[in-house]
Amino acid sequence: METLNYRNKAQQRAKGTRRQAIVGVVASGNLEVLAERILPDGECEVDIRTAAEGFGDVWQAVVSDFVERRSPGGLKLSINDGGARPDTVALRLAQAVSAMEGERS
Repeated sequence: METLNYRNKAQQRAKGTRRQAIVGVVASGNLEVLAERILPDGECEVDIRTAAEGFGDVWQAVVSDFVERRSPGGLKLSINDGGARPDTVALRLAQAVSAMEGERS
């Protein structure tokens, strides 16, 4: 099991007021993302737990691209990976931010 952590600067705070959201399901070839609004507005942290070791460069590229595109300031995103491909990771991260943009608590 490999654990990775990436902290990025975000251009702006993620929209919405929702405090937390979860998307995805850990199953063969998939992952789940827990999003929490607990950081300062200009920061984003992504914690990853994956059984696929040795892909830190790929994870870093996906996370950096995601932060640049979505600017999820204030969010901590915790990923439990079940072997997802990079495109699935990007999709789940985008879904997590979209869920946080909702108005529920």
